[in-house]
Amino acid sequence: MERKKTGGVFSCQELKKAISDGVIKGRVPVDEGQIQPASIDLRLGAKAYRLVSSFLPENQDVVEKLHRPDVYGSDLVMYEMDIGGDGGILEKGSVYLIPLLEELDLPKTAGGKANPKSTTGRLDIFTRVITDRNPRFDEIPPGYGGGLFLEVMPRSFTVKVREGLSLVQLRLRNGEPSIGDAGLKRLNKEVRLLYDGKEPLSNERVRIANGIFMSVDLKGDGPMGIIGYKSKRNSHVIDLTKRNYYNIEDFWEPIYRNNKGTLILEPEEFYILASKEKIRIPSACAAEMLPYEAGSGELRTHYAGFFDPGFGYGKDGEVKGTKAVLEVRAHDVPFMISHGQTFCKLFFEKMREVPEKVYGPRIGSSYQYQTITLSKQFKNG
Repeated sequence: MERKKTGGVFSCQELKKAISDGVIKGRVPVDEGQIQPASIDLRLGAKAYRLVSSFLPENQDVVEKLHRPDVYGSDLVMYEMDIGGDGGILEKGSVYLIPLLEELDLPKTAGGKANPKSTTGRLDIFTRVITDRNPRFDEIPPGYGGGLFLEVMPRSFTVKVREGLSLVQLRLRNGEPSIGDAGLKRLNKEVRLLYDGKEPLSNERVRIANGIFMSVDLKGDGPMGIIGYKSKRNSHVIDLTKRNYYNIEDFWEPIYRNNKGTLILEPEEFYILASKEKIRIPSACAAEMLPYEAGSGELRTHYAGFFDPGFGYGKDGEVKGTKAVLEVRAHDVPFMISHGQTFCKLFFEKMREVPEKVYGPRIGSSYQYQTITLSKQFKNG
């Protein structure tokens, strides 16, 4: 389906043009492997700053805020470290700021939104992009020109990173990209955005209200009865450059289903669970998953957030949905959840044009056929 270029998310071919036009540029040349169907991977620079705390620059430049405490009254930096070469260690529970290799020179008609990559979220690494003179995280205003900085706080594991590694992705967009409820109902009728097992869900069975609601799976469909994992305390360092390397049992405790379809979440523990429904992102759309909060504060779900065109769909609809991995933490008190309980909401955005490539194994995507899947650093993960 061809789409007239109006408002929406930039496709991979538009991102390539943005690079050639100098809208996106790198202190090290941007590699084509960074370009995803509707986003671009942002790379860590060679230095990391250990901070006293998080911050936002408001009406200041980030570098000035870091290096001129005499002027701005913000002695934020504890020390700096080199993460080039063999890389460096980011300690669990500590806050770091890392200048990224990419810079932007956006036109006044286009802004950006950053999200953690899937692997980043599954390792419970909290990340946010910061830009000069901006009071918001992850939102890059239209017309922004300048550097990009990444705040990083590993929450469950101490990790090793190095220059060039990608923890976040950026999408560019203009106009009003979001798809409203009427558009979602039409889209679901045409292509079925959610599946329950092998069964596509009609509009009567999909909860649509400023997005599509999804629920948690506490029954599972695997022979081992594993419905999720809980991170272990006091684990070793995880080198983020490794693939299929670490034993799951050294870092995670498996969670098995029970006959009640319930799970009690312990306060401040980190859990990996899966959605009950399988989602499909057609090639003319992208989607962002945001947490659903009960309002009482006991439960906060935290997601990598962004789904490229073709996730759970393929190029021509040959994939019949893929489960979303849910990253979950309870607060304050133990909190019981049940199978099928509402957990998140999926917002859909239209693409400015259909991307030349879509999410899937052909472009190196790791999670197209996932069920309850840990990050790719783990064996069989």
